Amino acid sequence: MKLKLNNKYIDIIEAKSFKMRLYGLMGKTNIDYGMLFSECNSIHTFFMKEDIDVIGLNEFNEIIFIERNLSKNKIIKINHDIKKTSILELPNNTSNCFNLGDKITF
Repeated sequence: MKLKLNNKYIDIIEAKSFKMRLYGLMGKTNIDYGMLFSECNSIHTFFMKEDIDVIGLNEFNEIIFIERNLSKNKIIKINHDIKKTSILELPNNTSNCFNLGDKITF
């Protein structure tokens, strides 16, 4: 899956397995892709090596939450129904082209 950011594309990996959902981007450096966590309304950044951008999406892939430059050892919870919410983790400083209410297309 790919996401268009300005004039370039970034790969998006969907975290489907328990292991992928558990580890996410933990311990990674030089992050050049994003991860999508479906049916998820909270994440943590414990054991992260780099800051990330976090986008919360509703069931229509509209942005309902943005946290840029999220540092390690943080917990983010979006107050929205878990079955209708997804979280997109992106490399640091890549979400600047998005705003609340924007619709994301993969």
